[in-house]
Amino acid sequence: MYIGNLIFLILVLLSWIGLYKCFQKTNIAAWKAFVPLYNYYEAFKLVEKPRWWFILMIVPGVNILMYGVLGFNMARYFGKRKSSDLVLASFVPYFYIVYLGFDKDSKHTGVADMQGKEIPFIKNWIDPLVFAVVAASVIRTFFLEAFTIPTSSLEKSLLVGDFLFVSKFSYGAKVPQTPLAFPFAHHTMPFTTGTKSYLEWIKLPYFRLPGLGTPKNNDIVVFNYPDGDTVAVGAQDRSYYDLERTYGYQNMQNPNYVLEGSDRSIGKIVARPVDKREFYVKRCIAIAGDKLQIKDGQVYINDKAVPTPIHAQHFYFVKTNGALFGTYAGQFVPNANLLDKLDIYNGEAYLRDMSGDTMEYMLNMPVDIMNRVKNIPGVLSITKMNYPAGQYDAHIYPHNPHYPWNNDNFGPITLPKKGATIKVDTSNICLYDRVIQVYDGNKLEIKNGKIFINDTETDTYTFKQDYYFMMGDNRHNSADSRSWGFVPFDHVVGKPLFIWFSMKDGDKNPVTGKGIVSSLFKNSKEGKYRWERFFTYVTDDGISKSYFGYFVGIVIIWVGYSQYRKRKTKKEAA
Repeated sequence: MYIGNLIFLILVLLSWIGLYKCFQKTNIAAWKAFVPLYNYYEAFKLVEKPRWWFILMIVPGVNILMYGVLGFNMARYFGKRKSSDLVLASFVPYFYIVYLGFDKDSKHTGVADMQGKEIPFIKNWIDPLVFAVVAASVIRTFFLEAFTIPTSSLEKSLLVGDFLFVSKFSYGAKVPQTPLAFPFAHHTMPFTTGTKSYLEWIKLPYFRLPGLGTPKNNDIVVFNYPDGDTVAVGAQDRSYYDLERTYGYQNMQNPNYVLEGSDRSIGKIVARPVDKREFYVKRCIAIAGDKLQIKDGQVYINDKAVPTPIHAQHFYFVKTNGALFGTYAGQFVPNANLLDKLDIYNGEAYLRDMSGDTMEYMLNMPVDIMNRVKNIPGVLSITKMNYPAGQYDAHIYPHNPHYPWNNDNFGPITLPKKGATIKVDTSNICLYDRVIQVYDGNKLEIKNGKIFINDTETDTYTFKQDYYFMMGDNRHNSADSRSWGFVPFDHVVGKPLFIWFSMKDGDKNPVTGKGIVSSLFKNSKEGKYRWERFFTYVTDDGISKSYFGYFVGIVIIWVGYSQYRKRKTKKEAA
């Protein structure tokens, strides 16, 4: 058992002694203080709070907050209402409840004694605020969590700047493994770049509540970034392991090392538990047990070609007569107006070559935009980019020249399935070494050409959980399973449910992505806000129709009705 878990258990048992003494001062049988859960039921009944709150005392993470709520209210109802008492009761409730029990001056006075004696700020603001934080924490942990699309890996299905809610009950909510955390922060404290928002004093084993199902082929899935167990704080948007392969292990041990082409140093190297790793969102291309292969950009599952998502993007080589998409003046200067009109992001258009008046660009775009570009006067030819089979890319999993795979030609490989047994040897162990060691938690060694798992020589391995292969629809500009391998089921978080707000990134859409206020009076093509994406459900092919108009209508009706009721009440009173 982790030492932090043991200390927490001792503190809980200590608080029960305090409850025992507090119950002795009331009409509650003192022995009830030592009956798990029932003791909290009686405690909340004592302080005249909803009795069902006792259920929250067994919810990891939320129960830490609820202990503070219990201590706060116990202090109030036992006559300790000074600010110093309330602060201590909220932040060290385990000890304060013991103090209340053994303090001879502490008596249960109840709600009647509080009338006119309690600061209105506590009743009108602190009480509702604390419960709002608790309720929001429960919803965020087990039902819905707000999420923002940070990268263009799923363009044009989910867009940079989409604000959406993720359904955690779709695949079953995970119980927090590191429950001691700052409310509503994921892994970093607000307004900081590297301060942890959680403590690892208490660690819980992985446990998932029942869900509506498991990820299926073509599902869009939110998950904890598998490569995120180790992070360079100064370059959190990059895989630490990819940085190490690129710049070398020694350089990555120097926090002042500056990345090539950047003005930032890598900073401190930190480790993160599974539930505090970065959220990623990708499309589930293959599920456990599937045979996966990519040939010239076409995905094959179990030897059958699968349809490419209708919004999938690829890079194309575009030859033009003249500087159509940008000019060169010491460096590439893109034609921002034309690219923005085509919704091709700034940073996803490059000048590849130039010869006289002929320019060759690399443009990242879906098929429908490519067809529009093809018909622009001055465009001479368009060729889809394709990495040929056998061209080794060190950034592509398994990062081994014996498997010369790349973004467009990958596999074949069979995804690990819980309970499935495979043959392992020194030639294929690189495909599964991280699965065996990191995700399934075994000791793996190779000695004299032989494989040892948990100190036992073997030539087989049986997987402990299901694994998935996630890819972005932005096929040439996505860090996904082609880069870092499989996604274990214990990393799966949920499924995007609906988008409630969407706006363009000013850096990616430098023309229409500007103007927060002025865009309120512009349509989606000319302004910053993507109105047609407000209040839409996320589907496998993108989004449903917008329900924003219905929402506005309901708000107007509700406001109008409220005003009508107020006026009617005033007339009746008069």
